[in-house]
Amino acid sequence: MTRHLTCLFLAMMVAGCAGGSLTSGGAGSATGELGMPGRWILAAPNAPTCGMNFTGVRSGKVSPEGGCPGNFYLSRTWALENDALVIKDEGDNALARLPNAGGRFEGQSAAGLSVTLSRPAAPPPQ
Repeated sequence: MTRHLTCLFLAMMVAGCAGGSLTSGGAGSATGELGMPGRWILAAPNAPTCGMNFTGVRSGKVSPEGGCPGNFYLSRTWALENDALVIKDEGDNALARLPNAGGRFEGQSAAGLSVTLSRPAAPPPQ
């Protein structure tokens, strides 16, 4: 039994390293199936960063923490569409369509502001 569990664990580890696209829903996708839920950091040149909290798997709600650059304080919903993250306001207007850039999203807002959305850096080990 222990041997089978060890083999299963190793197989899962190898599968997790295999990679994949956001739309594949594979275990190794950049936002993992999808790994989108949780806190992300939105950054833009010459602007403070802001945290954005995502719920849902392929789409859902987004809650900006405040102080977001551009109009991103208006963010309310999100969806993954064709390997890109689309963030919309409460009127269902797209604020940005950000292509996947290998574990983060990069692109321009609808207003032309360059932005990057990435996971917060892991805290240093203690």
